[in-house]
This record gives sequence, C-alpha cells and structure tokens, in this order.
Amino acid sequence: MSRVVYELQGFAIVLDKVALLSRVFIADNDEGYQFNITFGSELRLPMKFPTRNAADLERQLFLKALKDA
Repeated sequence: MSRVVYELQGFAIVLDKVALLSRVFIADNDEGYQFNITFGSELRLPMKFPTRNAADLERQLFLKALKDA
C-alpha cells in the first residue's frame, strides 16, 4: 500500500495516520479560525487561518483528500 501525503501549511501529513478531523472553530487569542488534525498517537496538529472561509475551504479539501486516499 502506498502512502498518500498531503501538504498543508508546510506540514507533510501522511493521510493513513489521521484519526480525527475537528470542525472549524474560533481560535484562542483572536488568532482567526482553526481546525485540528489528530493522529492515532493523540498528537494534535492545529491548522489556523485568518478567515473562516479559508479554514472551511482547507478543511473541505483535506477531507476530500482523506476520502480519496
């Protein structure tokens, strides 16, 4: 089985290691909007964006890549 890698904000994410993808929510300290990618080892990677539209778009593209993998 080949590993599918997705690049997001400078991170190379191996899609078969993703365990959970959170919804988009407002980040702490007025840092915009974010969603979290959680891996099987309970490592959480926060993805932060300046606008909700940007966060929603990136989450949808990441979710599509997960489904296609």
